[in-house]
Amino acid sequence: MLSFVACVCAILAALSSISSEAQLIAAKLEARYRGAHTLAATFLERYSENGQEIRSEAGVAYFRRPGKMRWEYESPEKNLFLVDGKTAWFYVPADHIATRAPAKQSTDWRTPLALLAGEMKLSRVCARVEPATAEKPATPGNTVLYCPLRGEENAPQHAASAATTTQDGGPEESVYLEVTPATGELARVLVREKGGVEIEFKFASWRFDPPLADSFFRFDVPSGVAIVNGESSAESRP
Repeated sequence: MLSFVACVCAILAALSSISSEAQLIAAKLEARYRGAHTLAATFLERYSENGQEIRSEAGVAYFRRPGKMRWEYESPEKNLFLVDGKTAWFYVPADHIATRAPAKQSTDWRTPLALLAGEMKLSRVCARVEPATAEKPATPGNTVLYCPLRGEENAPQHAASAATTTQDGGPEESVYLEVTPATGELARVLVREKGGVEIEFKFASWRFDPPLADSFFRFDVPSGVAIVNGESSAESRP
């Protein structure tokens, strides 16, 4: 019995140590971006269904306080996703159509990343932050954090307890943040949705406080472009 108790205590101590490390990494991530007024990084975005990649796009993302973003897609075709602080715009030059939606109502997975250009508090998006148990880092040596979304944990679950509805089986939407421990920089965001849908964003070459004018985050509708009111979600694009 004493041996069993000692074993349990050792396991709990190890789990506590792992959890504390996750909190330290999360704090380092927040601190890394909190002081920047503007940010820029290259990105690779992948959209998959049931393990099969459907779409892969690349470009440069820009962020500016408070809560403004500009995602310039360069390949395989040019398009633009922009959040001016109030409105989310998605513009495809080849289609001559711009879709707009209130930023607070947007379900696009890029929208929460506006926190990089805000208060940079993970608690605004995550109900909690803990070590990922089911997701390995894309880059060896990085740390992956599990971020159950605020509100998701309170949603009705189907024949499962709170203890079994995290990470492996849990909320319909699971979010993972991959962080470089040495710098606290965000390397990857992975979103898993029901139906086998995955959306992944990989970031590289972060630049802090590049000179970016406020007008750079304003969408001026080009002549001849139709405006459509609706959603601008990444997963809705063909």
